[in-house]
Amino acid sequence: METGFKKWIIVVTIITSTIIELIDTTIVNVSINTMSGNLGASLEDTAWVITSYAIANVIVIPMTSFLAEKIGRKQYYIGSILLFTLASAFCGFSNNLWELVAFRFFQGIGGGALLSTSQSILFETFPPKQRATASGIFSLGIIIGPSIGPVMGGYIVDNLSWQWIFYVNIPIGLLAALLSFIYLKPTQKSTDKRSIDWLGIFLLAVGVGALQVVLERGQTDDWFSATYIIVLTIVSILSLATLIWWELKIPFPVINLRVLKSATLSISAIMTFVLGFGLFGNVFVFPLFSQRIIGYSAFQTGTMLLPGTLVAAMISPFLGRILQSGVRPQYLIVLGFGLSAVFGYMMSGSNLETGSAYFFLPLIFRGLSAALLIVPLTALAVSDLKPAEIPQGAALNNMMRQMGGSFGIALINTYIAHRETANRTALITHVTASDSQTILRQQSLVGNFMVHGSTYLRATQQAIGALERTVVRQTFLLSYMDAFLLLAILNACCIPLVVLTIKKRAVAKAGKVTIPDAH
Repeated sequence: METGFKKWIIVVTIITSTIIELIDTTIVNVSINTMSGNLGASLEDTAWVITSYAIANVIVIPMTSFLAEKIGRKQYYIGSILLFTLASAFCGFSNNLWELVAFRFFQGIGGGALLSTSQSILFETFPPKQRATASGIFSLGIIIGPSIGPVMGGYIVDNLSWQWIFYVNIPIGLLAALLSFIYLKPTQKSTDKRSIDWLGIFLLAVGVGALQVVLERGQTDDWFSATYIIVLTIVSILSLATLIWWELKIPFPVINLRVLKSATLSISAIMTFVLGFGLFGNVFVFPLFSQRIIGYSAFQTGTMLLPGTLVAAMISPFLGRILQSGVRPQYLIVLGFGLSAVFGYMMSGSNLETGSAYFFLPLIFRGLSAALLIVPLTALAVSDLKPAEIPQGAALNNMMRQMGGSFGIALINTYIAHRETANRTALITHVTASDSQTILRQQSLVGNFMVHGSTYLRATQQAIGALERTVVRQTFLLSYMDAFLLLAILNACCIPLVVLTIKKRAVAKAGKVTIPDAH
């Protein structure tokens, strides 16, 4: 435990490291078009810049407990910051797409380690009675990072160049590494001579990596119409099934799956998966909706997300204190899922004339729900574990949040594509040559275009084009509304799970939970 100035220097360092890691999960999204043009690559190929980072994240997160123990937590943490920073520099220096993809993978290896190890160091910095507050502070990074990524990305692309998306990490990373070296207390690496679970590491990397590629690229390549998607799906299923069998068989696995015998952790992991689904799904859907339908720029979209993010950031530390006072986490979780459902429901009622003021309240609800879910779920997930099981349980919980985000983006993207087909089919049945409303609308458009100098033939063609654009916009609008409603239903369905399936013993202990170490 630390006190005074040193403690708060560590807090600032840890939160900064967490934020820059999570910013990099979303900051690249708004610059894909620019990268594609500058590197002379297709949009589909350029998307691997996002995919490679996500793959590295989900591979390394469940191994952080094992690696920190073997290397020493301080050494592993500083090494991860330096790897992240160095890889960021080389991302900016890249001369072609595949160099950039490779360096993004190494950036993800370093960044994935920062998430869980930061949590562990932060909890160790605070005394046990203040660790619920530490949980709230840690949640700041998880909430702020993904939300401000698009704002920063949009501003940088508009005013500098895409390389600066990576260069901005360099001074921050170097400062974080220096402060960590000076202020973090030394930790010893494990002297245990037990053998390393190389097979488990291999199966984890192959299984999770293949699954992540399928999720990231499935919709782009029409899922199982692509041979490589079929092959990777089979590889993922076989690898993960073998991993589960192997990790439960050996005495010292790289991932201790036995902790999932805890019903509290298992149920919390499911809810954390849904949290990741909704958190990253909302960050994915809303920018697309606002830019594609409403016509906002990437920077304008990001600024709309900021008020909700700031509200969440302000209340997160207080939620930790509320938990420490004895309030059951379940109450906050139910409220969080409820507000998230309200956000989705309100967004599903938007239309083409909806102004920016309408989005203020639902986006505030979105920010509040993120804070109300992240802070108590962090506490509840490990509340029923033995001390020796806590680091692995926390790491698995972090992985479930990241995987939930990957599944969320992949499935929502697919759902939107399917709804676009269905909604367009439904709309064009009403746009026919025999439909009276269509005839009147077309005649009005023809007259308007002729007033502005078009011939009758040209005006008729322009009117047909205008009707087609209207159908396309309405199709997109209805499809995004369907996606928001799906998110609302999914969050609402989690409320009974919280109320009915948490064991009474876990509920009783949750109010007195001590936020533990996590790696």
